Amino acid sequence: MTVGPSAVPDERLGPMPGEPLHRSLALTDEEYEDIVARLGREPNRTELAMFAAMWSEHCSYKSSKVHLSSLPTRGPQVLVGPGEDAGVVDVGENVACVFKMESHSHPSAVEPVQGAATGVGGIVRDVLAMGARPVALLDPLRFGPLEDPRNRYLLAGVVSGIGGYGNCIGVPTVGGEVRFAGCHGPNPTINVMCVGFAPAEMLLTGPRGASGDALVLIGASTGRDGIGGVSVLASRTLEDEWSTARPSVQIGDPFSEKLLIEACLELVRKGLLQGLQDLGGAGLTCAASESAARAGLGADLLLDAVPLRERGMEPFEVLTSESQERMLAIVRPADVAAVEQVCRRWGLSAVAIGKLRTGGVLRVRSSGGIVAEVSASALADEGPRYERPTERPQWLDRVREDDPAAVSLPGTLEDAFFAVLGSPNVAGVRWVFEQYDSIVQGRTVLGPGADAAVLRLEGSLRAVALSTDGNGRYGYLDPYLGGAHAVAEAARNVAVVGARPVAVTNCLNFGNPERPEVMWSFVEAVRGLGDACRALGTPVTGGNVSFYNESGESAVYPTPVVGMVGILDDYRLLMRPGFPSGGLAIYLLGRTLGELGGTELAEVVLGKVTGRPPSLDFEAEGRLHRLLYDCARQDLLASAHDCSDGGLAVALTESAIGGGLGFTVDLSFAEIPPVQALFSESASRAVVTPRPGREGELEHLAALHHVPVARVGVTGGAQLRFEGLFVVDLSDALVVHEAAVPRLMAADRIEG
Repeated sequence: MTVGPSAVPDERLGPMPGEPLHRSLALTDEEYEDIVARLGREPNRTELAMFAAMWSEHCSYKSSKVHLSSLPTRGPQVLVGPGEDAGVVDVGENVACVFKMESHSHPSAVEPVQGAATGVGGIVRDVLAMGARPVALLDPLRFGPLEDPRNRYLLAGVVSGIGGYGNCIGVPTVGGEVRFAGCHGPNPTINVMCVGFAPAEMLLTGPRGASGDALVLIGASTGRDGIGGVSVLASRTLEDEWSTARPSVQIGDPFSEKLLIEACLELVRKGLLQGLQDLGGAGLTCAASESAARAGLGADLLLDAVPLRERGMEPFEVLTSESQERMLAIVRPADVAAVEQVCRRWGLSAVAIGKLRTGGVLRVRSSGGIVAEVSASALADEGPRYERPTERPQWLDRVREDDPAAVSLPGTLEDAFFAVLGSPNVAGVRWVFEQYDSIVQGRTVLGPGADAAVLRLEGSLRAVALSTDGNGRYGYLDPYLGGAHAVAEAARNVAVVGARPVAVTNCLNFGNPERPEVMWSFVEAVRGLGDACRALGTPVTGGNVSFYNESGESAVYPTPVVGMVGILDDYRLLMRPGFPSGGLAIYLLGRTLGELGGTELAEVVLGKVTGRPPSLDFEAEGRLHRLLYDCARQDLLASAHDCSDGGLAVALTESAIGGGLGFTVDLSFAEIPPVQALFSESASRAVVTPRPGREGELEHLAALHHVPVARVGVTGGAQLRFEGLFVVDLSDALVVHEAAVPRLMAADRIEG
């Protein structure tokens, strides 16, 4: 049967005044012509909506996949790399660790609670789709300055959404980061990483299903929420009229998600599933076309069988709705009744809405007629592939040449210390993570506030370490180094707790890729990511690209965020950041250079985001990781802490706060000006304290690994003593560090 343009008279899918329908759906004229050529006819409105969703930037990666193909994706631990719902690594003892990171920035800018909550729900279902139990969440977040009431509103809403959803489904939020910059005011950046565990033999991977297998829709009914989420929101810049985009934001129900998790895991345990797919971006269109294309098949869909929660929904609405808490299962015909029975026991709907078939065509029926007939692979795998023009920004050299190290401090070193320690990017974020349940499920050994989270494997001494990192200032000044540093610091945070970094996921947050300067920064960041991952032996298992993070004259910094997974052989040997007792020698591992470009000091004290970011020697970084790993295996260190944001002064202070003990240090070893010794953010460094009497062992081991080592002081007392420079009370430092974010968030109540 030929499907003509008039097959679906759905006025809701009308064009914007003065432009063709395909442009309203974020399709270009060239893309529309390509669709016509593939079909051999004009698409009807339903088909056009399907292509618009699947060929959106969010689903097709049309501006990025040519560059992402350069990333390393293979390694000894990698079981599943890019192309599946989530990446998988072998963590030993027949346990597979499934993990992925995604963004939900645009929806969160429009409606922060639901935007963030459904971001959690979606990434959890990506892990669930691989047959794994979700066991942890990490949330790297970026907002505008908290002096602005709207930014306080967004932070409060996003934290509420993440906490409310994660807490209700019983998945702990164990880590993440919160950063602030003016460019994230109009464009908050909301990334969420989910990690799951599964027996390796239970994974749902590879081509799934055979001709005749049923497509069973499990979970919530389908409504109009989220229609256009991937094309209206995620593939366009945000405009000023936020309220007009609210219908594109999904609505979450965490209690239904919890039931969905348990039902799907029971189906996996009983061997009733051939495959499982999340209904996230592009909804049923994506789930059906990807399931069929992955198996090299087509599919028949019957929309009349889809449970709806709203009357009068048109076919395009049913196909592209992003209603939450839904999964599409591929089930052998003989197992459909058993699947329905399991789901009923969990209080969930399970309805066969179609089947896989030979031929490669996705055929959609509604109200007795065929309303769409398109190639499944054309939707899922054959979207546009662009090599967009790139151009290095003309202003970059001028900004880099403005070296903050050449500028004198406006006040004293003590003033600078408190300014950096109390800046929101460095200050404690207890206000955030105390709203999250971080210990539910009982796996959390080390949670929020540490360099990396640590989760033990059930019934084992083995554990995984998890960290997320990314520095937008570095990406702004040098996107190559921004990408490389994101990998290096995430790996360092995992190594500093005693784990061996093994693999990464990522979320790449950028502005409009149609602007050559943005595309140049993206290409450079991917190059940096790739070089760092190859050098450090941490292949990329998957991730997400988030473009169009800009509105008006404001675009986010080039912000690649990396999620790192590491393996600990014995969680009892993990290293914690706080000084545990007095009288311990303090050592600095790594070399400190006079690098103030892109630092917290430069922005907060000098008012500059200029200069060159810290350099990065991949070999030196890898040597530090191996040294820390060996230290953990030998139980050599009493504490260990990464040295990064805010420099050595902040690293020492955070270790002091963590242990409730002061210190005395002498920084004359550095042979650079005190301001640089204190606040340089040179890479490949860590602050450590060896166990009593084992100082010589540390020095010897550092020499074997060719890692510079300097004894800088001793723990103890109630003061932070920087010899010859300044002395402050630990209690004062604690108040400045811990009270900064709560004080800013309380501004609305104070002003009111």
